Amino acid sequence: MPKNKSLTHQVKEVLLQKQRFGESRHLAKRDGTASDGIYSRSTYENYLAKACRFVKWTKMEFGVRTLEQAHVHVDAYLKHHIEQGYSPYTQKAIASALAKLYGCSTRDFIPTQVRHRANITRSRKDENGKSKAKFCEVRNREFVDFCRATGLRRNSLSQLRPENLGYSRATGRYMIVDLKGKGGRPIEAPILCDRAVERIKNTPEGQFVWNKIPSRADIHSYRADYCKNIYEIHARPIADIPKGERYYCRGDLKGVVYDRRAMAVASRALGHNRISVVAGHYLYDVCNSKKEGFDI
Repeated sequence: MPKNKSLTHQVKEVLLQKQRFGESRHLAKRDGTASDGIYSRSTYENYLAKACRFVKWTKMEFGVRTLEQAHVHVDAYLKHHIEQGYSPYTQKAIASALAKLYGCSTRDFIPTQVRHRANITRSRKDENGKSKAKFCEVRNREFVDFCRATGLRRNSLSQLRPENLGYSRATGRYMIVDLKGKGGRPIEAPILCDRAVERIKNTPEGQFVWNKIPSRADIHSYRADYCKNIYEIHARPIADIPKGERYYCRGDLKGVVYDRRAMAVASRALGHNRISVVAGHYLYDVCNSKKEGFDI
């Protein structure tokens, strides 16, 4: 790579070649090419920012001028962040960005600290059971209930149109259909309340259901509420489930047992493939999933 190009320009050139926006990461995983691409704009911007900070650090600390020269300092950069007390999640995110930049695996770098579910703070409630986000749910009740009824991500909410409303005769429920989710994966999510269906039906054809998505709304927590409701609709009593169909949690959730079949249904509705993601990031408060004022 020519030395007259700045390090940040070199980073941009490499990551631009890896853009696969609009393509299906799910299909790419099947043919083994998923690691070669970046499938969402938010992931690209996140990786770009982290990679640029890395090369600026290597230039300041070691005077490097090319990505090849900077490569040997990845371990030192990760060690620096570990010593500075960065969370294991941030450490892993940095490692993932640099692995994408250099076309390798995070296993090629020094190990980052282990991530524990109990240390996740995003979308968790305070000691009084209230959301930590500075957002008035009372004034935005319709939006909050809509999110809890559909489980859509922020980007999907912003792209939702009346044409994305479908109906499943098999389940007797209205569905979100023909809408692309994270990684280009198509969304097929059951809608859990009539008010959300009416909101979509009453939107003029061709227009967005929500013209503005509140920036401070804790969308992830509403997705968790949706996941828990889907799970509880389909969950069987644990005592009635064969052992092979039970999901036994580990770590700080050791002793908690879920219904694998219900978890799979909830996972598909959220746009995920692995039930372990549902267990670790969405079903952390199953017993309190019924929200006041929200009737499914």
